[in-house]
Amino acid sequence: MADVRVICAIGRSGQLGLDGGMPWEGRPERAFVEDVERFFEITRGHVLIAGPKTVASFPAFAHDERTIVAIRSHEVPEEVLSRFAGRVVYVGGGPSVWTAYARFVRHWDINTLPYDGEADTWFDPAWLLAGGSARQA
Repeated sequence: MADVRVICAIGRSGQLGLDGGMPWEGRPERAFVEDVERFFEITRGHVLIAGPKTVASFPAFAHDERTIVAIRSHEVPEEVLSRFAGRVVYVGGGPSVWTAYARFVRHWDINTLPYDGEADTWFDPAWLLAGGSARQA
């Protein structure tokens, strides 16, 4: 069984996204830079599954230091996760992916950033309640 986890950042009010990206993307303030550094440090050496758009956004070095796999909505989560038995698998890519995989997630690492601006996508606390409720054979 894979050890399924999520690492993500949210704004002060639960903001996740804006126009298909993170609302704070590219901001130079230390908190935002440290969050990106932390993401790449924590996921190093592990598996990272995400939708194609998210996978395409990763810099080249990220592919050298972790196993990155693009997943599609038609794939069955149990089948995807079964390919990584015994590994730590981070689920990236936002709401649609987290909705599909939330029941397998055993650990959510959520960093709240000092952002309280506009968003069109929000963190759903129901994902936390679903965590770890599915069992793999």
